[in-house]
Amino acid sequence: MHRVFHWLAIVLLVLLAIVVGGLLVVNRIAPPATGAPSHALPSQPDQTGIDRELSPLLAAHPGKTGAIFLTDGIDAFAARAISARKAGRSLDLQYYIWHNDLTGRLLASEALDAAERGVRVRILLDDMNAYGLDGHLLAMDAHPNIELRLYNPFRNREGAGRAFELMRRLVSMNHRMHNKAWIADGQVAIIGGRNIGEQYFSADSEVNFRDLDLLLLGPAVQQASTIFDAYWNSAAAVPISMLGSKDPEALRTLLADVHRDARGADARRYLDHVADSQLVRDYYRSALQPHWSDGIQVVADPPVKWTRDNHAEWLVERLTPMISSATSEALVISPYFVPGDDGTARLTALTGRGIHVGIVTNSLAANDVYAVHSGYADYRDRLLREGVNLYELRTNARDRKEPVFIGRRAALHTKAFVVDGARGFVGSFNVDPRSKNLNTEMGVLLDDPVMALQLREEYLRLSHPALSYWVYRNKEGELRWLDRTPPSPVVLDQEPDAGFWRRAFVRFSGWLPIESQL
Repeated sequence: MHRVFHWLAIVLLVLLAIVVGGLLVVNRIAPPATGAPSHALPSQPDQTGIDRELSPLLAAHPGKTGAIFLTDGIDAFAARAISARKAGRSLDLQYYIWHNDLTGRLLASEALDAAERGVRVRILLDDMNAYGLDGHLLAMDAHPNIELRLYNPFRNREGAGRAFELMRRLVSMNHRMHNKAWIADGQVAIIGGRNIGEQYFSADSEVNFRDLDLLLLGPAVQQASTIFDAYWNSAAAVPISMLGSKDPEALRTLLADVHRDARGADARRYLDHVADSQLVRDYYRSALQPHWSDGIQVVADPPVKWTRDNHAEWLVERLTPMISSATSEALVISPYFVPGDDGTARLTALTGRGIHVGIVTNSLAANDVYAVHSGYADYRDRLLREGVNLYELRTNARDRKEPVFIGRRAALHTKAFVVDGARGFVGSFNVDPRSKNLNTEMGVLLDDPVMALQLREEYLRLSHPALSYWVYRNKEGELRWLDRTPPSPVVLDQEPDAGFWRRAFVRFSGWLPIESQL
């Protein structure tokens, strides 16, 4: 017994030493957000190629913003690459995820090429998904025309210190920057749901996202630049140079690797598809046809979204009244859909007034976060019982032509809604507790019937039988999924395309008190 107590005391002392040491390490290397303030560079009528191309268009549509929906992943990549190549003044890039994969390296190479031409490049990334990329990020930051900052970063970049920091800062580390923005010369912006990575640009051989961005030209881009500046200069943005350093030769080697990969055989094959995209063909034939509107507004959460903030400034406080104001129809697209009691009450209040409410979300098989599906499943029966129409995206399309470079399976990543065929939203905001209360989000508000019609058509495309199952309750009140594809509909009595263990995990997750984190 004495020996047991002896070893127990040693274990407790070791644990105490680790905890105290971890806390000391956290405090010792916790730099403040010491980056020098900087702001968007002012636009000029004819300073850059983008200025010169847009000048006559903006003059012909005074006060209006041009907009193009980007539903195709290849087009979405092309829009970013072309704007980077045409930029002559600045690139401001803000993302939740930037993968170090084929498309990530291709777009990093475009940013590097722009910096070589003298373009000022500012890159703001959320740190939670930047783990293991410090070498590449420091290599980019080492260029004299590139500055890279991380949002709410770990001060301890690896090892036990990182784990202890997560324990100590668990509440604050749970707040992440989910924004997505690509801004060139303060004149062109791409805002929407896509991060940077193969799955977002129809380049993954297995799974690709059905997603949506808006390409904006003109006045509303200034709003996006103002939002970027607010985040860039906030207390949450820390220069990567404050968090680590690398050998200059190692940095040069990393940059050389990025350029080499961006010119390799795999890149060439993908870029051949990009060259054939409709957007690229239209751009080089001067045939792009943006819709010009004065009903476009870029909006976002405050940069530091803590509980003590004025909630009236949170994005959710602007979006929920829009949906509640519906008089005939509210259509929502959200890959992660956990409406909570409050959201469910809002939606069922609409159906109670005879308003058509439709939701497109991921099926369990298409959802990449099973725990989120458990949160959604808790509300599914109530929503159906109160007359909400539910459609769940299937992983494999049926009888429908798909983009040429798409993988074998699909998942929903579009975040949007349209109300009464007149106004709507496209952005990064999911209908879930994390987007409402924890993450920062941004997007584009639309008050324009033409654009609302296009957004409604995207909802109808995603809810089409070829892409989605219709979820309903049978006469006995049991949950069912209808596969509506020809030659005849098939009724399924359990989550389609999902095996036993996946369904069991979802059921188990539903018992846990984790909804606030979903």
